Amino acid sequence: MDSESWRQTYEVLNERPCPFEQAILSGSALCNQSQRLCIAERQGVQCGSDQAQIRCLDLARTLRQQARFALRLRAPREILHHNQALRLQIGGLRGLQAALYPERTEPSIQDISALISAALDRFGSFADLPYPLILRAIGRCQPNRRR
Repeated sequence: MDSESWRQTYEVLNERPCPFEQAILSGSALCNQSQRLCIAERQGVQCGSDQAQIRCLDLARTLRQQARFALRLRAPREILHHNQALRLQIGGLRGLQAALYPERTEPSIQDISALISAALDRFGSFADLPYPLILRAIGRCQPNRRR
C-alpha cells in the first residue's frame, strides 16, 4: 500500500485522530482514551472521546503557538517535521507534567488525558499554563534516535 492510499484509508477509518499520536507511538506517553489502529503494517492512534480530543487539540494548538521560537519556526502555519512534532508533543507534555508534579522524575507520561484534566483544574485554562517551564522542556527534548 503506497503512502497516499494509506493516508486516505487512515482518514476514513480514524474518526477522532489523536493530536499526541506521535508521542504515544514513540512510547513516550500513554493515554487512557487512546485506541490503536493497525492498517497495512502501520499504526495510528484514535481518541475514544470527543471531549478529550477537543481538549487535546486545544492544548496542541496552544503549545504550537507558544513554541514557535523553541522549534525555530519562521511562519505560524509552517509544517512541522517529524522530529519537531515529537519535540513539541513529548517536550510539551513533559513540561506540563513538571509544572504539575515537580517531585516526579520519570520522563514518561502515564496518562495524557488525566494530565490535561489536572492542568485545567490547577491553572484554569491553557492560556494560564506556565509556558516558560514548558518551553524549556520542549527546547531540551531530544526524542530517542533510531539505532
